[in-house]
Parts: sequence; C-alpha cells; structure tokens
Amino acid sequence: MTIQVGEKLPAGTLTESTEFDPANGCPLNPQPVSVADQAKGRKIVIFGVPGAFTPTCSVKHLPGFVEHYNELKARGVDEVWCMAVNDAYVMASWGREQKAGGKVRMMADGSADYARKLGLDRDLTANGMGVRCYRFGMIVDDGVVKYLGIEASGKFEVSNVEAILAQL
Repeated sequence: MTIQVGEKLPAGTLTESTEFDPANGCPLNPQPVSVADQAKGRKIVIFGVPGAFTPTCSVKHLPGFVEHYNELKARGVDEVWCMAVNDAYVMASWGREQKAGGKVRMMADGSADYARKLGLDRDLTANGMGVRCYRFGMIVDDGVVKYLGIEASGKFEVSNVEAILAQL
C-alpha cells in the first residue's frame, strides 16, 4: 500500500555519510538516521530517485533542489532530503559531485527497506537495476505527508522542485 497524503511517515531508518577521508576523499562513517526522529517538528521535502548518478537524477532532479534551496528555505522548509536505493558511500559521493552539501541531505536506503515501507518500491531487475524506488517528491510537516507526487515511468513533472515549490 502506497503512503497517502494525510498519513504519518512510517518508522524506519535511512543512512547518511557526511564525512570524507582527507587523504583519499572517500566517504566515511555512515550513520543511521531515524526518519521519525528527524521529521518530528520539521517541514521536510523528500524526493526519491531511482538511482544516484543516473541521467535524469543527475542532470535535473538533484540539481534543481540544490539550485532552489534558498527559495525552499524561504517558504518554510527546514530540510531537503534526497533518497535513493544506493549505499551511503555512493550517496555521499554523488552529493559531493553535485555540490549538495549543506543544502540537500543525501539519504541512502541501501536495501530498499524504507521504499517498501512507503509503498514506493519498484522492481527494475529487468533493466539491471534491481529493486529501486519510484521517482517521487513529498512534503512532510511534523511527520505527516502533505503532498506526494509519484512519477509515471519516463516522466519528470510532479516530483521536481518546481512542483514542490508550487505546493508550498
């Protein structure tokens, strides 16, 4: 069952790596992030992508949220999260490449556990990608979903930063 507007986010854990080894630049020390704890009392925009370093995700989706971060903050957003079914090391490296630091938290859902809890998992095994999450955009206020835009395959209309800004 897919999460719906008006529902509370399910309990769950994502993983985040924000430190880098100064000697080799590799991400370090992935840390668990309790979604419920982090969402409590905050307005958060969460957008999900099928995978780090993939074309639409790298050229349009993540860059849009990085570029419009200040506008999101001005409209009352406390944090912006990018979620993907990748490990925390990949998410940290992708975020660094995209200059997301200090703007978008790069949240790893390595085994798609949280995507499944949201009902936003999809099987892309036939395309060589395994289980991933749908491309989506979500506005969450104090743990409750206020907006949810889930993209149809090949679309980029309801989860982009422009769609989110229109809902704030």
